[in-house]
Amino acid sequence: MSTFALIQGLIIGVLVAFSAVYALRKLLPGVSTRWMATASASLNKPWRKPWLRAVGRWMQPAQATGNCGDGCGTCGSCGPQPPAAAKRDVQPLEFRSRSR
Repeated sequence: MSTFALIQGLIIGVLVAFSAVYALRKLLPGVSTRWMATASASLNKPWRKPWLRAVGRWMQPAQATGNCGDGCGTCGSCGPQPPAAAKRDVQPLEFRSRSR
């Protein structure tokens, strides 16, 4: 196998892996967030090397931090909510009989 074929195979492998991760994050956001939080927690242990802990903190999803500035919206305290009357964009349907 030539060096060119090896480099080409590595580049294609990286692109396929990136595409798979992108598709997973788009199609299954809950699962990918859970997997990222699990991997982040396992890397961010006190006995790990500092660079591994930094990678773990970098991988940690925003929802997993528990910070009110995240904007995750799970607790409902991320800012002022518009009044209920302003949310009403629904218009009633009108059914009319066909005229011949």
